[in-house]
Amino acid sequence: MNASAPVFIDVDGSNIAVRQTPGSAPGIVWLGGYKSDMLGTKAEALSAWTASEGRACLRHDYSGHGESGGDFADGTISKWLAESLAVFRRFSKGKQILVGSSMGAWIALRMVQELRKAGEDRVAGLVLLAPAPDFTAELIEPVLTKAQKRDLSKKGFFEEPSDYSDEPYIYTRALIEDGRANLVMTGPIDTHCPVHILQGLADPDVPSGHALKLAALLPSDDVTLSLIPDGDHRLSRPEDIDMLLRAVGDLVQRAA
Repeated sequence: MNASAPVFIDVDGSNIAVRQTPGSAPGIVWLGGYKSDMLGTKAEALSAWTASEGRACLRHDYSGHGESGGDFADGTISKWLAESLAVFRRFSKGKQILVGSSMGAWIALRMVQELRKAGEDRVAGLVLLAPAPDFTAELIEPVLTKAQKRDLSKKGFFEEPSDYSDEPYIYTRALIEDGRANLVMTGPIDTHCPVHILQGLADPDVPSGHALKLAALLPSDDVTLSLIPDGDHRLSRPEDIDMLLRAVGDLVQRAA
């Protein structure tokens, strides 16, 4: 396998696209956001950085995303978590730094829980960008309009215009109901590893208060919270990428 083309593995009937570059541990595992893919600006920058450092890098597209098969509307947190765990277990070796963007931060936190439950202690650090754990319950459900609730009840989904795509975002009843079974911000979150959160204060999608709440639930002596005054949700500007790579590099040094 090389970085120029993906390989595909079957996970519960979904054809999941995976890209991996070999290198030393601790490796880097990229977990993208809702309706994003592994060829985005941050993922590509991270892949280039790991290659220059001789460090392993692993990334994949969730089902219904990017180059992977499946219907986006069939996706849930549980489904995308299972796919991420399958990719992690098959393609990574040794200690790993999980880098989760937006929804990917939720997937990363759930991965830590599931891996530790299975006795697999291989996550050496977490870098969470504009983290959106529990976004279905914390950020969507409380502000649903009557029309959206009606659509969820009658059609099983509602649509919202996207600032990042010509196609609207689809939020399904299954996604929201499954989200309640994957909540992580209901009490203290013990990651057993250092965590660095990067949050833009100009983020229109995930308010900075959400990142502050998350940080308050994490072990305080192992958490760094970096607030970026003019940072938006994507955190894809050159200065944002530089900050991301510094955060990842710091955790790599701590884990090496």
